[in-house]
Amino acid sequence: MTETSKIRGGALLARALKQKGVDHAFTLAGGFCNPALEGFMECQMPVINCPHEQIAGHLADGHARITRKPAVCLVGPEGFANAVPAMLEAGGERSPVIFITGSSTLKRQGAGGFKEIDDVAIAAPLVKYSVQITDGERISEFVNRAWTAATTGYPGPVHISLPVDIMFSSFAPDAGLNERPYNRTDRPVPRAWPDPSALAAILDRVEKAERPVIIGGHGVWWSRSESRLEAAGRALRIPIFNVPYHSKLLGEDCEAYMGLADFHQYHPSKQAIHEADLVLMVGGRLDNQMNFGNPPFFPSGQTLVCVNGSHEELEHNQAADEVLLSDPGAFLDALAKIGKTWPAWFDLQRQRRAEWVDEWYAHIAQESAKPGKMHPLQLSLDVQEQMGDDDWLVFDGGNTHFWSEIAVNMAGWRGQKLGGIMHPGNYSLLGVGVSFGISAKALHPDRNVVVISGDGAFLSGGLSIEAAFQEGLPITIIIDNNGGLDCISQQQERLFKTGKHFATDFRDIPFHSMCEGMGGHGELVETRDQLAPALERAMASGKVAVVNVKCRGVISPIVAATSDKRDKASIE
Repeated sequence: MTETSKIRGGALLARALKQKGVDHAFTLAGGFCNPALEGFMECQMPVINCPHEQIAGHLADGHARITRKPAVCLVGPEGFANAVPAMLEAGGERSPVIFITGSSTLKRQGAGGFKEIDDVAIAAPLVKYSVQITDGERISEFVNRAWTAATTGYPGPVHISLPVDIMFSSFAPDAGLNERPYNRTDRPVPRAWPDPSALAAILDRVEKAERPVIIGGHGVWWSRSESRLEAAGRALRIPIFNVPYHSKLLGEDCEAYMGLADFHQYHPSKQAIHEADLVLMVGGRLDNQMNFGNPPFFPSGQTLVCVNGSHEELEHNQAADEVLLSDPGAFLDALAKIGKTWPAWFDLQRQRRAEWVDEWYAHIAQESAKPGKMHPLQLSLDVQEQMGDDDWLVFDGGNTHFWSEIAVNMAGWRGQKLGGIMHPGNYSLLGVGVSFGISAKALHPDRNVVVISGDGAFLSGGLSIEAAFQEGLPITIIIDNNGGLDCISQQQERLFKTGKHFATDFRDIPFHSMCEGMGGHGELVETRDQLAPALERAMASGKVAVVNVKCRGVISPIVAATSDKRDKASIE
């Protein structure tokens, strides 16, 4: 084989990813990554150049969440450090992002090479699999290993470190392909089918229950079983709740969907879960959001059953009374056939939701009659009124996020449909909203994508707006501008002896003018009557748009409930 017929290690990496079916990579181009970028160019794989490595990670995460297949975030050594928060966010939502570092030279490892860091060790606690490739002949093998780790069991992000000397070295185009598996394309993900006797025992418990509820988690989404979840809820008349901080499994208008399993953001869930004699948690884990399976969230007198598609998930659910290893879809199909329904229990939860919605609409009518700046709940409701059934809504921030969660439940009950909803995940990481909005627009270019972002969240991740301009993706960003980190200041005011807040205020930032200066559409909204026409103009502009809305700071129920406990003032 002639030297000219060989290819660089970076090209081997690109070809291996292309063979797996990766169709998008996100990067802030660095010199260590050039061979891989050359390989992506030769493979005709779209690569999005981002203004910051954290944004590259969030864009990859957004694509992975929507498509439910891996996307790539490629960074250099110092860029790896910038991408760490995106690893955290992806890990919290089980998003199969493949993070790749073009790392310092392997030949002189440990001697203080240029930009040398232990990226494998740093990534390890945040991802499912973190590895350094030390032999270029094994690049394809480790891509296969990483892909398998990212997509099987409980999905999640992975990390590959490819030293720069291997990245630039030359190899045969078929390097490492003479060993099994010879077929290294993406293969169907293995599914766990339930043991018949174990399944029968769980279904028997369900049939004997008088007040069952279902709580759906990440596993339902990643196994593509949300339609089966909806079918089971409707057929059996079992109320369904969603684990907080995850992409919505069901539309807010779905008959069987009641709201979040969160006692503060959706108070009727407390009544339902406390009165239930059987809780079926499908595809979720008993983490801090579920009080680790303990009272008072789950009363000691009820039966708590966890159904998960992998052993690694069940390891997190040892507090459950019963566990079942099963693909969520397989279990939900079997559940839907048991031949019993709970109409009175189901209708009670729908009545409670209706009353809850009516109470909130009455409350917001009183609040919005007051003069001055808009209430953040009213902002989210009014934004949804301008959106179509297929449009995507993204929200980001602290109180901005919490108020929008309430708003989508309210509007959904009264018939509002949306094409999709995205928001920060389990770690409540600020600054993901604009990136997720760009991902939604890239994958659904014919739909409106609207991002409601707090001012603090926009300052954290708003630089990603440049990627929207660069890629020609006109999203509309509504900024809930209350002049500071309101969620934090409200906690401080309840915790500090002075009753004041500290180090949380912003100056009056002209976010709309910033967007105009970059070539987009910008408007300032100071009263509620200005909002609807401003939104119409923004969405009709065909440009990236920012509508800067002056809102008042209003403490959300979840922050009020937790921070009023003087011994702590955080969401735990």
